[in-house]
Amino acid sequence: MNDNHFKFSNAVIGLPVFFVLSLWIVYWVQIRFDFDFYQYGIYPRDFSGLQGVLLSPFIHENLSHLYNNSIPLLVLLAAMQFFYPKQSFAVIAFGILFSGLITWIIGRSNYHIGASGLIYVLVSFIFFKGIQTGYYRLVALSLSVILLYGGMIWYVFPDVDKTISWEGHLAGFITGFAMSLIYKTPEYAKPVIYEWQKPYFNPEEDAFMKHFDENGNFVNSEIPKEETESISTYYSSDFLVNYTITKTEPEDKI
Repeated sequence: MNDNHFKFSNAVIGLPVFFVLSLWIVYWVQIRFDFDFYQYGIYPRDFSGLQGVLLSPFIHENLSHLYNNSIPLLVLLAAMQFFYPKQSFAVIAFGILFSGLITWIIGRSNYHIGASGLIYVLVSFIFFKGIQTGYYRLVALSLSVILLYGGMIWYVFPDVDKTISWEGHLAGFITGFAMSLIYKTPEYAKPVIYEWQKPYFNPEEDAFMKHFDENGNFVNSEIPKEETESISTYYSSDFLVNYTITKTEPEDKI
């Protein structure tokens, strides 16, 4: 498949805007009506804490927390929908589910909230899937993601910042990598490799290359020497041309 696979659609803008807008609406409801949504976050190894697997990405502690998650989500969701339109919804849905479950298993006994786990899912998926395809546009996307968000890798380790859920970040990173292996992408067009570019190519055995000498000059080896009247060389300022004049017998006149 060629570059026509990448087509702009309304979903490229609509999906990230709708998702991020829903986060802001939930936060507005939380501060407007003084709701305590924290109890709906992931509480590890507690049965009631399982509800947070689906709800925690929509809950944020404060405006700074929400803002810092909104910008990456807008960028990454748009990239997912443009470059991986057939996989985007599955990656988002199952990314939230499985990263949440892993957090529920390995997390500290505290409420884990925020959409940062999904951000790590998207960063991990986009990076690893682009490298796996080997397609130059997707590899460039992978490198761009690393350039923008590569520093996030430090926050999958414990004790870097005790106020963040490194368990949720690690769970998202693992989930994104696993999904990059599971979900297949179309076969993209590979660069054209000519016969002479292949490592096993031997110019001495090639029928076409036999017509050229070691200096790259054309040699017509099919013309018998006895039929050759003369061989002249024409020089110009830019190139060298060898040409052959062949003697032919005149036809009998009638």
